[in-house]
Amino acid sequence: MTEYPHLLSPLDLGHVTLPNRVLMGSMHTGLEETKDWPRVARFYAERAKGGAALIVTGGMAPNREGGVFPGAAGLFTAQDIADHRVVTDAVHAAGGRIAMQILHAGRYAYGPECVAPSAIRSPISPFSPKELDEEGIEKQISDMVTAAVRAREAGYDGVEVMGSEGYFLNQFLVTHTNKRTDRWGGSYENRMRLPVEVVRRVRAAVGDDFIVIYRLSMIDLVPDGSTFDEVVELAQRIERAGASILNTGIGWHEARIPTIATSVPRRGWAWVTEKLMGKVGIPVITSNRINTPEVGEEIIATGVADMVSMARPFLADPDFVAKAASGRAREIAPCIACNQACLDHTFSGKLTSCLVNPRACDEASFDAGPADTRKRIAVVGAGPAGMATAIEAAGRGHAVTLFDKADRVGGQLNMARVIPGKEEFHGLVDWFAHMLAQRGVELALGRAVGPDDLDGFDAVVVATGVVPRDPGIPGQDGPNVLSYIDVLRGGAEVGPRVAVVGAGGIGFDVAEYLAHEGVSPAEDTALWQREWGVADPATHRGGLAPEGPQPVPPARQITLLQRKAEKLGRRLGKTTGWIHRASLQMKGVEMIGGVNYERIDAEGLHVSFGEARERPTLIAADTVVLCAGQEPERSLADALAGRGVPVHVIGGADVAAELDAKRAIDQGMRLALTL
Repeated sequence: MTEYPHLLSPLDLGHVTLPNRVLMGSMHTGLEETKDWPRVARFYAERAKGGAALIVTGGMAPNREGGVFPGAAGLFTAQDIADHRVVTDAVHAAGGRIAMQILHAGRYAYGPECVAPSAIRSPISPFSPKELDEEGIEKQISDMVTAAVRAREAGYDGVEVMGSEGYFLNQFLVTHTNKRTDRWGGSYENRMRLPVEVVRRVRAAVGDDFIVIYRLSMIDLVPDGSTFDEVVELAQRIERAGASILNTGIGWHEARIPTIATSVPRRGWAWVTEKLMGKVGIPVITSNRINTPEVGEEIIATGVADMVSMARPFLADPDFVAKAASGRAREIAPCIACNQACLDHTFSGKLTSCLVNPRACDEASFDAGPADTRKRIAVVGAGPAGMATAIEAAGRGHAVTLFDKADRVGGQLNMARVIPGKEEFHGLVDWFAHMLAQRGVELALGRAVGPDDLDGFDAVVVATGVVPRDPGIPGQDGPNVLSYIDVLRGGAEVGPRVAVVGAGGIGFDVAEYLAHEGVSPAEDTALWQREWGVADPATHRGGLAPEGPQPVPPARQITLLQRKAEKLGRRLGKTTGWIHRASLQMKGVEMIGGVNYERIDAEGLHVSFGEARERPTLIAADTVVLCAGQEPERSLADALAGRGVPVHVIGGADVAAELDAKRAIDQGMRLALTL
């Protein structure tokens, strides 16, 4: 008897029955652009073997002008079709099904050849699009239909027509981007003509025994976006045009409201999909921030949607469905929606990976099997680097002891988990703890470790993390001064006016922590919607509340400062930095850069500006919190080296860099393959 009877129940699409209700949603990984087709095939095949009912690829361009960036992958030649056949054959051999997403980027295409309904440049692109004439529109339709036909020739089981997130078809739907006065603009009947025509012609070209998914923008989150009545009308017309399934898209890429970051509540957008249920006769998929089988089960069981789409959770764990089905849900490596190795990589031109699972998109590099010789391995430090090393090494058959001076595992992840909006780190630490137990790692917690404690081990791994950097500010030893560790781990009392020294990731986290009290918005969808100004698209066009964001008043008056004379938060995550900045700005946090820290006294923090140390200024504060960076904690490693003991140093003990769990986990797992 399964714990997830609704999630794991079959879904009949007429010509084919899917074995469960879990779609692996589309995400651009960059793999197809490498043209390493065995590598691409392995990535998708592992997810098929892991139980995804249907996989959707990253977006494939229907033509050069529609590619997300120059050189974006697509099916343009006979060789492309043959290359993609390598992928589809591998997925089918693994027992899965796969659909190719057809993505025309429109004005989001990052290149000078981009085209759109109107010549209106996107705020997230430097390129102004060319306004299409009638002939140009016909070419785009024809190219998308051709892409679908070629997908079938390449062995795909279906296609997904991308009509959301502000891409080409979505751009025709709203007056925000469509200023046309011909038959492709003006009335909604005209504006929805293009997506309906694309689906109609795709269905006619591929036949009835082929899955056609349409990705529908349920809520645009931009000015002059669609009303929900328009969304319903389009959904019904798309159904009549021949779509098999409707998938949910949330928000345009230019929207200033988070849609998939970790601070968004779990299933925080499912309510929008639920509004469409019963208004169409084909299955409806919901998406965004669904990352556990429990959440998926509740969605299907309560009639919110017919199917759930999860993309990044399949980066974190390709065996998500198989583990859920076999009673091993606690072994599912959780997607924490951090964006650090997936979307941040994509938008930086790097191959996608995963903070939790560095194997993602690089499976062949982690092919080491059981160790030839079983060794006794000591790992000192139960933070992300040490835990990753211990789990991987134990999985290869080594006898591993994990030491830490703290009385629980997690290291600095235990500070991250207390930040409002980072509650997903609770699940990550719990998963690490479960996997350590499952792999038989011996825990030696609650005591400091010296060189003498490590005699008799065949290998020693030092993952002792970081210590706070000393900023050397006169008066920093005063009673009104705390370190970030005192605040996040020690629960130290903090006054009503706070100056935070240092505006890196930790400084932003501390400011977020101190600005909030009570329920975290990430734990309360209604509260989160008010905080970001999200409304029901049935009452407010585009889903934007007319009054805008309505955050809860801040718990404290906070000033965030940094030495660098640059925009605060500039070095935060590429796709999440704006969220952190906006969140603090909504809380009235003052951000000041280019300061010299002169001294701290009972009045607060005294600063000046520039090399000449001009404009002496008092930042009045009851508490000053030091977040001035970190340095490696290498004392044990140095002591062992002094005795001539070979030692492997990883994580923060190797390089201190803003609590970089992504690098730490990757480094730990790769080291374990060599031990």
